[in-house]
Amino acid sequence: MNFVVDVQLARRLIPLLQQAGHDAVHTLDLPQGNRTSDAEINEIATREQRVVITKDAGFVNSFLVFGKPYKLLVVSTGNITNADLLNLFRKYLPPIETALQPHRYVELTRTALLIHR
Repeated sequence: MNFVVDVQLARRLIPLLQQAGHDAVHTLDLPQGNRTSDAEINEIATREQRVVITKDAGFVNSFLVFGKPYKLLVVSTGNITNADLLNLFRKYLPPIETALQPHRYVELTRTALLIHR
């Protein structure tokens, strides 16, 4: 699975996703870095079939109205330490992978993985 991790989330997610066998990039790794617009991230996600991992509600609106990005994983934990975020991903990565196979919009909270249809 291919991922692009948005600016609000720790770059330290990238090695965790890569170790699980995924192709993952952070917005810092894109040519425009953290100045990459949401529209450009949507374009990259669509072109490269990447799941956008974000906390940004703008992506939710774009997905609901325009069907972009390709697939979306919204992290709705509120403020969370990087260590707690990484632990959450370690715990939920297998169910995230399973959920994103047939579904396009998934949400990760501190206590659950929600599938939006």
